[in-house]
Amino acid sequence: MSPAILLCICLLSLSTFPSAPQATVPPSDRFTFSNDGDFGDYIVEYRANYRVSSIAAIPFELCFYNTTPGQYTLALRMGTVRSEALMRWVWEANRGNPVGENATFSLGANGNLVLAHSDGRIAWQSNTANKGVVGFQLLNNGNMVLKNSKGGFVWQSFDSPTDTLLVGQSLRAGAASKLISRASVEENKNGAYSLVLEPKDLAMYFTGANGRTPYRYFSFSGAGRLFLPDNTTTLNTTFNANLDLETKVTDSTAGGGGTFFKNPRFNTTLSYLRLEIDGNLRIHTFIISTDSDGFETQLWEIAVTVFSEDDPWALETKCQLPGRCGEFGVCENSQCVGCPTPTGLLGWSSGCTAPKLSDCGGKKKKDFKYFELKGVDHFVVKYTRGDAPVKQQSCADKCSKDCRCLGYFYHTDASRCWIVEELKTMSRVANSTHLAYIKTSL
Repeated sequence: MSPAILLCICLLSLSTFPSAPQATVPPSDRFTFSNDGDFGDYIVEYRANYRVSSIAAIPFELCFYNTTPGQYTLALRMGTVRSEALMRWVWEANRGNPVGENATFSLGANGNLVLAHSDGRIAWQSNTANKGVVGFQLLNNGNMVLKNSKGGFVWQSFDSPTDTLLVGQSLRAGAASKLISRASVEENKNGAYSLVLEPKDLAMYFTGANGRTPYRYFSFSGAGRLFLPDNTTTLNTTFNANLDLETKVTDSTAGGGGTFFKNPRFNTTLSYLRLEIDGNLRIHTFIISTDSDGFETQLWEIAVTVFSEDDPWALETKCQLPGRCGEFGVCENSQCVGCPTPTGLLGWSSGCTAPKLSDCGGKKKKDFKYFELKGVDHFVVKYTRGDAPVKQQSCADKCSKDCRCLGYFYHTDASRCWIVEELKTMSRVANSTHLAYIKTSL
């Protein structure tokens, strides 16, 4: 048979037997919501303006909200009572990439969820076009899902958290599902803090203004609260009846996990874990109580916090938080007690800042010196190993040769060295062998 005849037969076969049709979303399950109309009447978290959609499953509701006029985030709100304390934002689609008035959120026939500006530019999407999606659902645990014809999840919001984990939600190894704090109450973009699942640990990091080096400031294994085996890829978190935060490891070669931290005060499933703006990690829980007159009170309370000076279940004091004492301060017993200077320790104020140095510009001439602080540690010291054994002069030389280095911390009893590009909060300790050397201009 000639090649020409074979080609004709193949083309005829393709035209006679068309490919199976792609699954599509039925017209009744498609939707488009526009960001327009009146704002909601009640005060919500961050004192935001908001517009609600019809996508809801008590106690969750999908909304557009803003803390800066004209800059909106598509977010899931948790809470149903008309009180500021009861309306919390627990998932966001487009943090740091706001949309404006008349933006749309839609699900089309091809199964792709799309958040678009009014001119059609895409701000966020689920990337599920032509992947067999036949419907959308907001589940009563706060998970938004796109389903296929067999009921399986093609996409779910639980796979892409922002700063919050709801009950039953998981973290997976890798940057895709880490928690990232919000920058500030007013500014809705990624902040400086992150919670990351990594090999054999669950750790918290601070990334400073330079954006280059994430510094570890806490780890659950370092606090003796968690063991993770090698090859861990998923950490499932649940709150048991006593509101202990428990973990279950999956996709690993050995068992692992444990209880992160506990507080037996409350018994509820309406709780969430949040990495806060200040870098703290807390469990918030919804409380319903009735007094002797039958009056019902509903409110959120902080059930557990990792960093606290007065919570008996806390794992660390607030001095371990990088920003506890601003850009440059000494902390003791969770309080800011001093502002370091070359001439001594002054009283702390919010204006306390590190010495100004010349910018890195290839200058070879040394234009700085060091001043010493005794009995202080940087926030990285407790949960990172540093370099050891290292002579103190070698530690100093390493910092001196790096124009980005702002100072170094040295333990003379262990010959251990830490080089830092961010100073922030330092903790006062009783051990006088713990030293800090801060660069200052000549």
